[in-house]
Amino acid sequence: MEEAILEADQDTTLDDQHPEQKRTLHFAFASTLAFILYSTLVLDPVGKCFRLEGSSNSLGLTFTYTLQMVEDFFELRSQNQLECYREFLQLWDVIFAVIYASMYGFWIMYFFNNRRVFLIAPLLAMVADWIENITEILMINGYLDSNTISGTLVSVGSGINAVKWMMLTLTYLILIAGIVTKIRSFLRKTDQ
Repeated sequence: MEEAILEADQDTTLDDQHPEQKRTLHFAFASTLAFILYSTLVLDPVGKCFRLEGSSNSLGLTFTYTLQMVEDFFELRSQNQLECYREFLQLWDVIFAVIYASMYGFWIMYFFNNRRVFLIAPLLAMVADWIENITEILMINGYLDSNTISGTLVSVGSGINAVKWMMLTLTYLILIAGIVTKIRSFLRKTDQ
């Protein structure tokens, strides 16, 4: 039933869409460009101050992490590198989450003709990313102040990180469904 509704929503081509739908497509392309540019021109250069060859360069890139993983991550880095990582989490990664959530959101709105309920997944991923950043910052502060890491914070951060990755996975599945539906709609129109 839901597939039929989604397919019915997709029975328009760009030529017969409303101006609002075309504007959404433009925002989707613009936000994708912003995502690419921000990733390459900002995140990559700013993150070099805490990167190490042959080592994990972010706790948030794994599905979950353990106290041992966090200890290893912190012990491999100098105080300056950890302060740089903290600044990265406080500012640059927060902006990145807004950019990727916007990009995914605009694509979802385009593929599903503004069915805003699907926006929950990228928005929850963004919020989980922010909360996970806060827990990592608290872990860094504790480590720099007293050379200790709270196991509770590690568990909370790891759990929130898992939620983030689940929401991102759901977002990707929504986008794949939208792409497939859009292609089917296009092929059906060309066959007529």
